[in-house]
Amino acid sequence: MVSWIRRNIVLILGLLVLLYMYIPNAVVVLMSFNDSSKHRNLYRFQSFTWHNWTGLCDPSGLCHSVMISVWLGLLATLIATVIGTMGAFALVRHDFHGRGAMNMILFLPMASPEIVMGSSLLALFVASGFGGQLGFWTILIAHVMFCLSFVVVTVKSRLAGLDENLEQAAMDLYATPAQTFWRVTFPLVFPGVLGAALLSFSLSFDDFIITNLNAGQTVTFPMYIWGAAQRGVPMQVNVIGTMMLLISLVVVISGEVLSRRRAKMYAAA
Repeated sequence: MVSWIRRNIVLILGLLVLLYMYIPNAVVVLMSFNDSSKHRNLYRFQSFTWHNWTGLCDPSGLCHSVMISVWLGLLATLIATVIGTMGAFALVRHDFHGRGAMNMILFLPMASPEIVMGSSLLALFVASGFGGQLGFWTILIAHVMFCLSFVVVTVKSRLAGLDENLEQAAMDLYATPAQTFWRVTFPLVFPGVLGAALLSFSLSFDDFIITNLNAGQTVTFPMYIWGAAQRGVPMQVNVIGTMMLLISLVVVISGEVLSRRRAKMYAAA
């Protein structure tokens, strides 16, 4: 027994870490089927029910806040991914004055506490005359700003590991610069772009501190949970969490399956 543990210590530790990480997710899934109407302790499982799933939008404002967070996440992801990808190409492929300073500046939003960025953006909006117009668009600007750094860093790391000989080989075969980019460069960089986009959406959908400071009367999903926690979080919140978990698993598993199929195709060729 002792020798078996020694041989598999890395596997055991890895499984324990995964178990520790996914216990909160398991609780969320369990509570999405909890009937909390009979007891004030919301996070004590009382009886099984489908009502939380069938009556997802019963709590006032829940579905509206989710839709606001989804739209914010999609728009912030689209804008930040496009601008950040172009910025990553500029930083990796071009030599210009101030490139080193730009690389350092891009890390500042990632290293700065969210309360600092949120209060700074609030001061900027107030000084620009938007203090009484805080809402969806000011949140979107704030989300694009902190997602941008993550996109640039993620795509830049993918570009740095790209073999430029592949692009040179395409041009040697009389491919135009546009054909080289769309048929060689972009497919190789796309996994990094997709990863950056998924990260941006997660950060935007999840953000509370920066959003709370620049939201005005707009309520996102994290803000709804924070407000509901003062009077009792509805169990439908766990349904939303379970759905997000399932969507994430589907995306990850689909990507893994596609990458394995692609690897088998290349190996067969």
